[in-house]
This record gives sequence, C-alpha cells and structure tokens, in this order.
Amino acid sequence: MTKRVAVIGAGPSGLAQLRAFQSAKQAGADIPDVVCFEKQDNWGGLWNYTWRTGMDANGEPVHGSMYRYLWSNGPKEGLEFADYPFEEHFGKQIASYPPRAVLFDYIEGRVKKANVRDWIRFNTVVRHVSYDEASGKFSVTVHDFSKDQEETEEFDNVVVASGHFSTPNVPSFEGFESFNGRVLHAHDFRDALEFKDKNILIIGTSYSAEDIGSQCWKYGAKSITVSHRTAPMGYKWPDNWKEVPLLQKVEKNMATFKDGSTAEVDAIILCTGYIHHFPFMEEKLKLRTANRLASADLYKGVAFVDNPALFYLGMQDQWYTFNMFDAQAWWARDVMMDRIDVPDRDTRAADVVDRVAREDAGEDDYDAIRYQGDYVKELIAETDYPSFDVDGANEAFFQWKKHKKQDIMTFRNNSYKSVMTGTIAPPHHTPWKDALDDSLECYLAESKS
Repeated sequence: MTKRVAVIGAGPSGLAQLRAFQSAKQAGADIPDVVCFEKQDNWGGLWNYTWRTGMDANGEPVHGSMYRYLWSNGPKEGLEFADYPFEEHFGKQIASYPPRAVLFDYIEGRVKKANVRDWIRFNTVVRHVSYDEASGKFSVTVHDFSKDQEETEEFDNVVVASGHFSTPNVPSFEGFESFNGRVLHAHDFRDALEFKDKNILIIGTSYSAEDIGSQCWKYGAKSITVSHRTAPMGYKWPDNWKEVPLLQKVEKNMATFKDGSTAEVDAIILCTGYIHHFPFMEEKLKLRTANRLASADLYKGVAFVDNPALFYLGMQDQWYTFNMFDAQAWWARDVMMDRIDVPDRDTRAADVVDRVAREDAGEDDYDAIRYQGDYVKELIAETDYPSFDVDGANEAFFQWKKHKKQDIMTFRNNSYKSVMTGTIAPPHHTPWKDALDDSLECYLAESKS
C-alpha cells in the first residue's frame, strides 16, 4: 500500500490508532506508511506526567494537565482495553481505581507489546496542516527539535489525536490583579501538598474541581470552598468543605460571592474547563465544537464532515475513554484502508444533526452513559475490534455514580467486575484517603490478590 498516514499525538488516542494499524498488519494486511508526530519526549499524552508548567524544555506550551496524586476518577472496568486486560498486564487483577503511575504503566504495556515505538517521531511538534484539493494530499509541516529544523511532508490522511484537555479556558474576575495569593488554572496544578494548611477557593464544578478539591482535602488543606455558576455538585462533603454561588470579586484575600457571602482564601484554582484548540490546522480543517458527547462536524464522531480523509479522535466529552478511542481508531483505520465506505457530505452532515438530537433527548447522566456506550457498540460492530460487554461496562459506571452519591470521599474503595475477564477487582490495601504514597511500587506491592 502506498498511502501515507500522519497521526498527530502519541497519547491514548494516537496510540490507539497505531495499535489499530499494527493489529491489521499482524493479521496479514498491507497497511499504509504510518508516521506519528509527538511533541513530548515520550508517549502517553496527558498520562506522561511532567513537573513543568507554562512552557516545556523546547519553549512549547506544556501539553500535560496531569497532577502528581491523581487516581482514576472512574472505575478501570469502564476503560479497559478489550485486547489487553489489566490482568494480562499485571499478572493479576488489581483494584478498580488505579493512580496515574499504574495507568501509565498499563497504557505503555500494550504499545510496547505492539512494538510501535519506531512509528513515532518524538520531540517533533506539528506546525501546520493544509490540504490541496487538486492533489488530494495533506501537507504537514513539523519542527523536529532534535535537528532544530522544519520539514514538510505529504500524506493521504491525517489523524488529529492531540486531545482537548490541554488549552485551558481561563476566565477573569474582579480583583484578580491585586489578589494576595496564587491564581492558577487546573492545567497548572501539580502537587496538592503546595496547599497544605491553606484556604482554597475552587471555581467550577467539573471533574477537575471535584478531584483537585478532594486532593487538597486529602493532603491537608485547611478549607475548600467551591464556587459554582449554575448549581452545586451536591455531594456529602467533609466539614471543612462548602459550596457557594459564583465568585463576584476578590479584595486582597477576601472573596465575595453572588449571594453576598464571603470567605478568606489563600489560593484560587480555576477548574473552568478546556477549549478545543488546533492552531496548527488550516482554517478549513479546524474542528470547532463544544465539549459534548455528539461532537460538531464529525461524521460518526470521527471523520471530518467537510473532508473525510481527515479524522479527529477522542474529541467528545467522555464517560468512556481508552476503549472508545480504540473503537474510533479501528473505525478510522478501516476507512483509510478502504474497508468502510463513507457517504456523501449531506449524509455525513445529517449524521451529526441526528447524534446531537439524540444526545439532547437524554435526561440525565445515566442516559448519557447509555448514549456513549451505544456509540462504542456502533463503531465496534463495523470493525474487527474485539467485542465486549458494553452494557456491563455501563453498569460499572452506574454503580460508580451511586457510590459517589453515597460518599464522595470513599467511592474509590469500591470494586467492580471486569467485563473482559469476568473477575472482581480486589479492594486496595489502603483506603484512598489514607493512601498518601501512590507510586506503582506501593500500589502493587501489597495489593490483595
């Protein structure tokens, strides 16, 4: 096959695309020439933890939003690779909420087994992607930091797998310029110990607000105040945690909220989300979408409506993650290898409208989980990705939601059944709130088997 495919990013989505092509090659298929460009010096995307914030060693914006003490905020039974179970990697079943080092090791294990590292050009940032209608080719210009030079190559297909949790959405509030403490976005949060004995104000009610607040509580923050725009999260928080309406202003260290209440705070953490940002893409190729389950402009949530030779992976709001990225990558691979036919533009555009309408018809998070589970089923049914019990994975998410409502600080102590192997996860040896060492060695060394 003479086709060339560019994959932008070697995080979970980009690695899923490499694994999809490697799987086809392993089965005897003739695959395209695949080149993956990764601006970091290692794979893993957001799971490739760095202490750096702001700019990286090459003067590029830091990609990672990963913080030091992150543990999975959803059960691993909902994200498990269908072709590489946790038990295969670790040689035993492990607890349901692994910390970041354990999840990185798992992600890395699969691609090491697939032997695709040579397909990746590390320390290489994509500067510009354009498309020529006459030739039907993409021009991809990159900067290779190891050579300190720019190069341009042509490709038949481009897969954008750079994620959408790297460019922070940063609002401003009155008084920030004179606040007597630190203001940072969740993107730059690294270590909860920085906020020990501090009064923390968190803006936002996203997963990062919930989780960063919980981290700060776990590692000794004096108090946590969470400010919401529309509604509080409503969990049973610890005694030193409160939820208040939207921040109106800060004066020195005093924060005033919409209901007139005040709080003295030492640091403000903006958990205000991220934006889909693709400055390296030609204007006519840029994905513009809100963070929702039915992405705008993507047929089947993957192929760009205006140019189906271009694919975006993992651009949805997410309940499912790793195995959904797999389903998308296998589907995109089969389009690129002419195994799946893509319909005309009107049909592609109508598909997006239909998906948006079906998402909007959902009434709660349970409907949203079923919606995304059905989406994963749909893509898997069209490829040879190993089928798995998606309804069983949905059930793990449903139980997770219930456990969080019961106690937001103990939900990670629960166990679920793997839909890949049928075995129940053992409890972790230490309750989450007391597990202050989240290293791979500590997590695995004393785990019950």
